[in-house]
Amino acid sequence: MKKNLGSAGELFPQSVFIVASYDDDGVPNAMNVAWGGECTRNEICINIGDHKTTDNILARSAFTVAPADAAHVVEADYFGMATGRKTNKAEKSGLTFVKSEFVDAPVIEEFPLTMECTVKEVQDWGGEKRFIGKIVNTQVDESMLDADGDVDFDKMRPLIYDSTHRVYRVVGDVVGGAWDAGKALM
Repeated sequence: MKKNLGSAGELFPQSVFIVASYDDDGVPNAMNVAWGGECTRNEICINIGDHKTTDNILARSAFTVAPADAAHVVEADYFGMATGRKTNKAEKSGLTFVKSEFVDAPVIEEFPLTMECTVKEVQDWGGEKRFIGKIVNTQVDESMLDADGDVDFDKMRPLIYDSTHRVYRVVGDVVGGAWDAGKALM
């Protein structure tokens, strides 16, 4: 038997993205964004409401996206709790913000993977904005690579958000191969 939950979205997992940008004065800011993901292999979408980050991205046409990792769950959660309009989140976090070589936005050194994006399109969703960003570079800490030079998510331990229970989790066990497990039904 199934129970109807109404219009509540229950998709899981939700990635925990830390979106970083500069304000008009060049002060870095970061925000925890759960509503986003890759749209294509070289594009990312993020949906955000009326925030300092929204203003920053509109002004600079650039942002960076770092999947939060288990080692930085405290800072990642803080970036979602505090408002950049009232506090300097970059300074308070104690993390290192450096200018991207590729876009007009900061990279947070402590997060092991960062996608550097330019704004390709802005969609207005009635009080919220959907930013579609072109990924112009992805940088990764070499310690997060496997023997083949690919990102090893077991090493990285990216956070995922469980919105039902309001907790962060990490990516778990491999249970099957993509483009392989379904061969049993072919």
